[in-house]
Amino acid sequence: MIVDTWNDCIQLGDIKIGRGIRPFVVAELSGNHNGNFDRAIELADAAIDAGADAIKLQTYTPDTMTIKCDAPPFQIQKGPWAGRNLHDLYEWAHTPWEWHAPIFEHVRNRGCICFSTPFDVTSLELLEDLECPIYKIASFEILDLDLISAVASTGKPMVLSTGMSSHDEITEALQAARDGGCRSLVLLHCVSGYPTPVEEISVQSMGVLADSFGVPVGLSDHTLSTLVPTVATSLGACFIEKHFTLRRSDGGPDAAFSLEPAEFSELVQSVESAWRAAGFVSGPLRPACEKESRVFRRSLFFVKSVQAGDILTSDMIRCIRPGDGIAPKYLNQIIGRKASRAIDRGTPVAWDLLEDGGQS
Repeated sequence: MIVDTWNDCIQLGDIKIGRGIRPFVVAELSGNHNGNFDRAIELADAAIDAGADAIKLQTYTPDTMTIKCDAPPFQIQKGPWAGRNLHDLYEWAHTPWEWHAPIFEHVRNRGCICFSTPFDVTSLELLEDLECPIYKIASFEILDLDLISAVASTGKPMVLSTGMSSHDEITEALQAARDGGCRSLVLLHCVSGYPTPVEEISVQSMGVLADSFGVPVGLSDHTLSTLVPTVATSLGACFIEKHFTLRRSDGGPDAAFSLEPAEFSELVQSVESAWRAAGFVSGPLRPACEKESRVFRRSLFFVKSVQAGDILTSDMIRCIRPGDGIAPKYLNQIIGRKASRAIDRGTPVAWDLLEDGGQS
């Protein structure tokens, strides 16, 4: 067990999320509003009517996620978003920040919990102003230890998704959360394949997370199955997250791996029944279908062109998607060193681009 100071459950008012408690079921709206505010409200209402315990948003802008650049690393070649570049994808999928307050208010007026995934400090500040009660860290952001520390410093409970992550990466993320002040946290087993093949979801991996890290575990599921969350519940999941849409035929950034209202209602009922049969098993953490998704995690990129011999400063390098550069944790080892050659904006940071090469 990595740490022994985590709380056994998350407390949200009268609601508890943790071991032995009926799973908390979350409807992820993501970008399935298709740029229409009224549809966003309709999505939230339909999910609440289907039995969701909470509605989750994603809080970012295209420019907080990446830079507008047509270089090859920024082009998506495969999967549901093939043919787009990253900036265009996030322009399409983001939820406008001015929508957040009315969506939060509407969901709360329905007697339901609304929360979100912040993707940088500015989005966290917005959500703090809205008194967001709990924060989710997305799988792609698990390498952004500064973001995790900032979220932890709010003192709010956290939910950390582990798609694509190694044991060491999860350990580092948990350490950052604990050092930042977080004490209530749930780890979500997640496979970052969109959609995820049922045969690769490996829900027994929740047991590995529980045994290794000593925190409550759940599932962020990108299969189109309602059975997978049901099985996960029987294996001890205390938190279930699924993407939600009104109709897959309407299209949308995440429609291909989202449940419709009738399916979501079936999921809620199945999870309720399976909860009575909870248990744990062991299994592998990382499946094969995540390989192509790993390139879109955060990493270090040059966001300004530099000349050979230039001293690198914090405005030249950012932690952004995609994942072609070195890990964000090395940023402080890069700043202050000299560029070994001229480097174009949009180039991933690599050790051989430094004048003295290698890690310091």
